[in-house]
Amino acid sequence: MSSDLRATVVGFLRDAHSIEVQSLRQLESAPGMAGEPGLARALGDHLEETEGHELRLRGLLDARGASPERLADDVKGADSLPFALFALAQRQAPSRLAAQVYAYEALETAGYRFLERLALLAEDFQVAEAAREIREEEEQMMERLEGLFDATVAASIGSDDDARLVEQLRAHLAEAHAIEAHSIELLESGKKMVEHPTWRGLFDEHLVQTRHHQKILEQRVESLGGDPSVLEDAALKIGGLNWSTFFDAQRDPLPKFAAFMFAFEHLEAGGYEQLRRLADRAGDLGTEVAVDQILFEERRAADRFAEAFDVAIDPEIREPRSERS
Repeated sequence: MSSDLRATVVGFLRDAHSIEVQSLRQLESAPGMAGEPGLARALGDHLEETEGHELRLRGLLDARGASPERLADDVKGADSLPFALFALAQRQAPSRLAAQVYAYEALETAGYRFLERLALLAEDFQVAEAAREIREEEEQMMERLEGLFDATVAASIGSDDDARLVEQLRAHLAEAHAIEAHSIELLESGKKMVEHPTWRGLFDEHLVQTRHHQKILEQRVESLGGDPSVLEDAALKIGGLNWSTFFDAQRDPLPKFAAFMFAFEHLEAGGYEQLRRLADRAGDLGTEVAVDQILFEERRAADRFAEAFDVAIDPEIREPRSERS
Protein backbone atom coordinates (compact mmCIF):
# COMPACT_ATOMS: atom_id res chain seq x y z
CA MET A 1 0.00 0.00 0.00
CA SER A 2 1.42 3.44 -0.91
CA SER A 3 1.90 5.92 1.90
CA ASP A 4 -0.34 8.42 0.06
CA LEU A 5 -3.21 5.95 -0.19
CA ARG A 6 -2.75 4.87 3.42
CA ALA A 7 -2.93 8.50 4.53
CA THR A 8 -6.07 9.04 2.46
CA VAL A 9 -7.80 6.05 4.06
CA VAL A 10 -6.88 7.34 7.52
CA GLY A 11 -8.19 10.79 6.59
CA PHE A 12 -11.56 9.40 5.52
CA LEU A 13 -11.61 7.19 8.61
CA ARG A 14 -11.05 10.22 10.81
CA ASP A 15 -13.85 12.10 9.03
CA ALA A 16 -16.21 9.17 9.61
CA HIS A 17 -15.29 9.11 13.30
CA SER A 18 -15.84 12.86 13.60
CA ILE A 19 -19.31 12.62 12.10
CA GLU A 20 -20.19 9.73 14.41
CA VAL A 21 -19.19 11.92 17.36
CA GLN A 22 -21.51 14.63 16.04
CA SER A 23 -24.25 12.04 15.64
CA LEU A 24 -23.80 11.01 19.27
CA ARG A 25 -24.23 14.62 20.38
CA GLN A 26 -27.49 14.88 18.45
CA LEU A 27 -28.85 11.49 19.48
CA GLU A 28 -28.24 12.00 23.19
CA SER A 29 -31.00 14.61 23.31
CA ALA A 30 -33.11 13.58 20.31
CA PRO A 31 -35.25 10.80 21.89
CA GLY A 32 -36.55 13.20 24.54
CA MET A 33 -37.64 15.74 21.92
CA ALA A 34 -38.99 13.24 19.37
CA GLY A 35 -42.65 13.90 20.15
CA GLU A 36 -43.69 10.49 18.81
CA PRO A 37 -43.12 7.18 20.66
CA GLY A 38 -41.93 5.13 17.69
CA LEU A 39 -39.46 7.82 16.64
CA ALA A 40 -38.17 8.09 20.21
CA ARG A 41 -37.55 4.33 20.34
CA ALA A 42 -35.78 4.33 16.97
CA LEU A 43 -33.52 7.20 18.03
CA GLY A 44 -32.74 5.53 21.35
CA ASP A 45 -31.86 2.26 19.65
CA HIS A 46 -29.66 4.04 17.14
CA LEU A 47 -27.86 5.88 19.93
CA GLU A 48 -26.61 2.50 21.15
CA GLU A 49 -25.56 1.53 17.61
CA THR A 50 -23.76 4.84 17.16
CA GLU A 51 -21.84 4.38 20.41
CA GLY A 52 -20.59 1.10 18.97
CA HIS A 53 -19.67 2.76 15.66
CA GLU A 54 -17.64 5.45 17.43
CA LEU A 55 -15.75 2.90 19.53
CA ARG A 56 -15.00 0.73 16.51
CA LEU A 57 -13.69 3.63 14.44
CA ARG A 58 -11.63 4.94 17.33
CA GLY A 59 -10.01 1.51 17.66
CA LEU A 60 -9.18 1.43 13.95
CA LEU A 61 -7.66 4.89 14.19
CA ASP A 62 -5.61 4.00 17.26
CA ALA A 63 -4.24 0.96 15.42
CA ARG A 64 -3.17 3.25 12.56
CA GLY A 65 -1.42 5.83 14.71
CA ALA A 66 -4.05 8.58 14.85
CA SER A 67 -3.49 10.26 18.20
CA PRO A 68 -6.33 11.27 20.55
CA GLU A 69 -5.22 14.91 20.24
CA ARG A 70 -5.67 14.84 16.50
CA LEU A 71 -9.02 13.16 16.86
CA ALA A 72 -10.13 15.98 19.16
CA ASP A 73 -9.07 18.54 16.56
CA ASP A 74 -11.01 16.69 13.87
CA VAL A 75 -14.19 16.68 15.90
CA LYS A 76 -14.03 20.45 16.27
CA GLY A 77 -13.44 20.83 12.55
CA ALA A 78 -16.30 18.54 11.58
CA ASP A 79 -19.04 20.67 13.11
CA SER A 80 -19.82 22.55 9.92
CA LEU A 81 -20.66 19.59 7.68
CA PRO A 82 -23.56 18.03 9.58
CA PHE A 83 -24.90 21.30 10.92
CA ALA A 84 -24.95 22.90 7.47
CA LEU A 85 -27.30 20.09 6.52
CA PHE A 86 -29.49 20.47 9.58
CA ALA A 87 -29.64 24.26 9.26
CA LEU A 88 -32.03 23.73 6.34
CA ALA A 89 -34.72 22.05 8.45
CA GLN A 90 -34.93 24.08 11.60
CA ARG A 91 -38.28 23.30 13.20
CA GLN A 92 -38.19 20.37 15.58
CA ALA A 93 -41.68 18.92 15.04
CA PRO A 94 -41.56 15.10 14.86
CA SER A 95 -41.79 15.16 11.07
CA ARG A 96 -38.93 17.65 10.77
CA LEU A 97 -36.74 15.72 13.19
CA ALA A 98 -37.37 12.50 11.28
CA ALA A 99 -36.39 14.19 7.99
CA GLN A 100 -33.22 15.63 9.55
CA VAL A 101 -32.06 12.32 10.96
CA TYR A 102 -32.96 10.59 7.68
CA ALA A 103 -30.70 12.99 5.79
CA TYR A 104 -27.92 12.60 8.37
CA GLU A 105 -28.05 8.82 7.97
CA ALA A 106 -27.74 9.31 4.20
CA LEU A 107 -24.67 11.50 4.76
CA GLU A 108 -23.08 8.79 6.87
CA THR A 109 -24.05 6.09 4.37
CA ALA A 110 -22.32 7.98 1.56
CA GLY A 111 -19.23 8.55 3.69
CA TYR A 112 -18.93 4.85 4.46
CA ARG A 113 -19.32 3.97 0.79
CA PHE A 114 -16.32 6.16 0.01
CA LEU A 115 -14.35 4.77 2.94
CA GLU A 116 -15.05 1.18 1.88
CA ARG A 117 -14.00 1.86 -1.71
CA LEU A 118 -10.75 3.51 -0.67
CA ALA A 119 -9.94 0.84 1.91
CA LEU A 120 -10.38 -1.89 -0.71
CA LEU A 121 -8.05 -0.02 -3.07
CA ALA A 122 -5.53 0.21 -0.24
CA GLU A 123 -6.06 -3.48 0.63
CA ASP A 124 -6.96 -2.46 4.17
CA PHE A 125 -9.64 -5.11 4.52
CA GLN A 126 -10.25 -4.49 8.22
CA VAL A 127 -11.35 -0.91 7.52
CA ALA A 128 -13.33 -2.01 4.45
CA GLU A 129 -15.25 -4.59 6.49
CA ALA A 130 -15.99 -2.08 9.27
CA ALA A 131 -17.18 0.52 6.74
CA ARG A 132 -19.50 -2.00 5.08
CA GLU A 133 -20.98 -3.26 8.34
CA ILE A 134 -21.54 0.21 9.78
CA ARG A 135 -23.03 1.42 6.48
CA GLU A 136 -25.53 -1.44 6.58
CA GLU A 137 -26.67 -0.33 10.05
CA GLU A 138 -27.04 3.27 8.87
CA GLU A 139 -29.14 2.07 5.93
CA GLN A 140 -31.31 0.02 8.28
CA MET A 141 -31.89 3.15 10.37
CA MET A 142 -33.00 4.96 7.21
CA GLU A 143 -35.51 2.19 6.55
CA ARG A 144 -36.85 2.44 10.10
CA LEU A 145 -37.32 6.18 9.68
CA GLU A 146 -39.15 5.70 6.37
CA GLY A 147 -41.53 3.39 8.19
CA LEU A 148 -42.26 6.16 10.72
CA PHE A 149 -43.20 8.92 8.28
CA ASP A 150 -46.95 8.32 8.68
CA ALA A 151 -46.74 8.47 12.46
CA THR A 152 -44.48 11.54 12.58
CA VAL A 153 -46.77 13.48 10.24
CA ALA A 154 -49.80 12.57 12.35
CA ALA A 155 -47.98 13.67 15.52
CA SER A 156 -46.91 16.95 13.91
CA ILE A 157 -50.34 17.97 12.59
CA GLY A 158 -52.04 18.09 15.96
CA SER A 159 -55.48 18.72 14.47
CA ASP A 160 -57.51 17.69 11.42
CA ASP A 161 -59.26 21.06 11.24
CA ASP A 162 -59.56 21.88 7.53
CA ALA A 163 -58.36 25.47 7.81
CA ARG A 164 -55.35 24.45 9.91
CA LEU A 165 -54.42 21.66 7.48
CA VAL A 166 -54.48 24.08 4.54
CA GLU A 167 -52.37 26.56 6.49
CA GLN A 168 -49.82 23.89 7.33
CA LEU A 169 -49.79 22.64 3.76
CA ARG A 170 -49.06 26.14 2.43
CA ALA A 171 -46.23 26.53 4.93
CA HIS A 172 -44.69 23.17 4.04
CA LEU A 173 -44.92 23.90 0.32
CA ALA A 174 -43.19 27.25 0.87
CA GLU A 175 -40.42 25.62 2.90
CA ALA A 176 -39.93 23.00 0.19
CA HIS A 177 -39.63 25.85 -2.33
CA ALA A 178 -36.93 27.51 -0.19
CA ILE A 179 -34.97 24.26 0.12
CA GLU A 180 -35.16 23.82 -3.67
CA ALA A 181 -33.52 27.26 -3.92
CA HIS A 182 -30.62 25.89 -1.85
CA SER A 183 -30.50 22.89 -4.15
CA ILE A 184 -30.04 25.24 -7.12
CA GLU A 185 -27.21 27.04 -5.32
CA LEU A 186 -25.53 23.73 -4.49
CA LEU A 187 -25.81 22.39 -8.02
CA GLU A 188 -24.42 25.60 -9.49
CA SER A 189 -21.54 25.48 -6.99
CA GLY A 190 -20.89 21.90 -8.05
CA LYS A 191 -20.64 22.90 -11.71
CA LYS A 192 -17.93 25.40 -10.78
CA MET A 193 -16.05 22.94 -8.58
CA VAL A 194 -16.26 19.71 -10.59
CA GLU A 195 -14.69 19.19 -13.99
CA HIS A 196 -15.61 15.54 -14.52
CA PRO A 197 -18.20 15.30 -17.34
CA THR A 198 -20.30 12.67 -15.53
CA TRP A 199 -20.87 14.90 -12.51
CA ARG A 200 -21.33 18.05 -14.57
CA GLY A 201 -23.96 16.24 -16.62
CA LEU A 202 -25.76 15.13 -13.46
CA PHE A 203 -25.75 18.69 -12.12
CA ASP A 204 -27.08 20.11 -15.38
CA GLU A 205 -29.87 17.53 -15.55
CA HIS A 206 -30.97 18.03 -11.96
CA LEU A 207 -30.79 21.82 -12.24
CA VAL A 208 -33.47 21.68 -14.94
CA GLN A 209 -35.60 19.44 -12.72
CA THR A 210 -35.09 21.59 -9.63
CA ARG A 211 -36.13 24.81 -11.35
CA HIS A 212 -39.24 22.98 -12.57
CA HIS A 213 -39.91 21.79 -9.01
CA GLN A 214 -39.93 25.38 -7.82
CA LYS A 215 -42.51 26.34 -10.43
CA ILE A 216 -44.73 23.41 -9.45
CA LEU A 217 -44.51 24.40 -5.78
CA GLU A 218 -45.33 28.03 -6.61
CA GLN A 219 -48.44 26.87 -8.47
CA ARG A 220 -49.56 24.71 -5.56
CA VAL A 221 -49.09 27.55 -3.05
CA GLU A 222 -51.12 29.85 -5.31
CA SER A 223 -53.86 27.22 -5.66
CA LEU A 224 -54.20 27.21 -1.85
CA GLY A 225 -54.64 30.97 -1.65
CA GLY A 226 -51.03 31.85 -0.91
CA ASP A 227 -49.13 34.76 -2.45
CA PRO A 228 -45.41 35.44 -3.12
CA SER A 229 -44.90 36.75 0.42
CA VAL A 230 -45.44 33.19 1.73
CA LEU A 231 -42.47 32.01 -0.32
CA GLU A 232 -40.36 34.99 0.70
CA ASP A 233 -41.07 34.43 4.40
CA ALA A 234 -40.04 30.77 4.15
CA ALA A 235 -36.80 31.69 2.38
CA LEU A 236 -35.94 34.18 5.14
CA LYS A 237 -36.65 31.62 7.87
CA ILE A 238 -34.39 29.00 6.33
CA GLY A 239 -31.66 31.53 5.55
CA GLY A 240 -28.66 31.23 3.29
CA LEU A 241 -25.31 29.47 3.30
CA ASN A 242 -22.25 30.22 1.18
CA TRP A 243 -21.85 26.79 -0.36
CA SER A 244 -18.75 27.53 -2.46
CA THR A 245 -16.82 28.86 0.52
CA PHE A 246 -18.07 26.00 2.66
CA PHE A 247 -16.76 23.26 0.36
CA ASP A 248 -13.56 25.10 -0.54
CA ALA A 249 -12.64 24.83 3.15
CA GLN A 250 -13.11 21.04 3.24
CA ARG A 251 -10.40 18.42 3.01
CA ASP A 252 -11.11 16.18 -0.03
CA PRO A 253 -13.85 18.56 -1.25
CA LEU A 254 -15.15 16.51 -4.20
CA PRO A 255 -16.05 13.32 -2.29
CA LYS A 256 -17.52 15.48 0.50
CA PHE A 257 -19.57 17.39 -2.04
CA ALA A 258 -20.80 14.15 -3.60
CA ALA A 259 -21.75 12.77 -0.18
CA PHE A 260 -23.47 16.01 0.74
CA MET A 261 -25.49 16.06 -2.49
CA PHE A 262 -26.59 12.48 -1.80
CA ALA A 263 -27.65 13.50 1.71
CA PHE A 264 -29.33 16.68 0.47
CA GLU A 265 -31.49 14.69 -1.93
CA HIS A 266 -32.58 12.55 1.01
CA LEU A 267 -33.34 15.66 3.07
CA GLU A 268 -35.64 16.73 0.25
CA ALA A 269 -37.06 13.23 -0.20
CA GLY A 270 -37.85 12.95 3.51
CA GLY A 271 -39.61 16.31 3.40
CA TYR A 272 -41.60 15.41 0.30
CA GLU A 273 -42.61 12.01 1.72
CA GLN A 274 -44.18 13.82 4.63
CA LEU A 275 -45.59 16.65 2.51
CA ARG A 276 -47.41 14.05 0.41
CA ARG A 277 -48.96 12.59 3.55
CA LEU A 278 -50.02 16.05 4.72
CA ALA A 279 -51.63 16.73 1.32
CA ASP A 280 -53.52 13.45 1.62
CA ARG A 281 -54.81 14.43 5.09
CA ALA A 282 -55.90 17.81 3.67
CA GLY A 283 -57.65 16.17 0.72
CA ASP A 284 -55.50 18.09 -1.79
CA LEU A 285 -55.14 15.60 -4.64
CA GLY A 286 -53.43 18.16 -6.90
CA THR A 287 -50.60 18.69 -4.41
CA GLU A 288 -50.35 14.97 -3.72
CA VAL A 289 -49.87 14.18 -7.43
CA ALA A 290 -47.38 17.04 -7.90
CA VAL A 291 -45.32 15.98 -4.89
CA ASP A 292 -45.26 12.37 -6.10
CA GLN A 293 -43.68 13.59 -9.36
CA ILE A 294 -41.07 15.67 -7.54
CA LEU A 295 -40.33 12.88 -5.06
CA PHE A 296 -39.65 10.43 -7.87
CA GLU A 297 -37.11 12.80 -9.41
CA GLU A 298 -35.40 13.54 -6.07
CA ARG A 299 -34.96 9.84 -5.32
CA ARG A 300 -33.74 9.19 -8.86
CA ALA A 301 -31.19 12.00 -8.50
CA ALA A 302 -29.92 10.49 -5.24
CA ASP A 303 -29.53 7.11 -6.97
CA ARG A 304 -27.64 8.64 -9.88
CA PHE A 305 -25.31 10.55 -7.57
CA ALA A 306 -24.56 7.29 -5.76
CA GLU A 307 -23.85 5.54 -9.06
CA ALA A 308 -21.20 8.20 -9.78
CA PHE A 309 -19.40 7.92 -6.44
CA ASP A 310 -16.44 6.10 -8.00
CA VAL A 311 -15.58 9.05 -10.23
CA ALA A 312 -15.76 11.40 -7.24
CA ILE A 313 -12.67 9.71 -5.82
CA ASP A 314 -9.59 11.57 -7.03
CA PRO A 315 -8.03 9.67 -9.99
CA GLU A 316 -4.64 10.52 -8.45
CA ILE A 317 -5.57 8.20 -5.60
CA ARG A 318 -6.78 5.31 -7.75
CA GLU A 319 -4.07 5.40 -10.43
CA PRO A 320 -0.68 3.82 -9.60
CA ARG A 321 2.10 6.40 -9.48
CA SER A 322 4.09 4.48 -12.11
CA GLU A 323 1.23 5.02 -14.60
CA ARG A 324 1.11 8.79 -14.08
CA SER A 325 4.46 9.64 -15.60
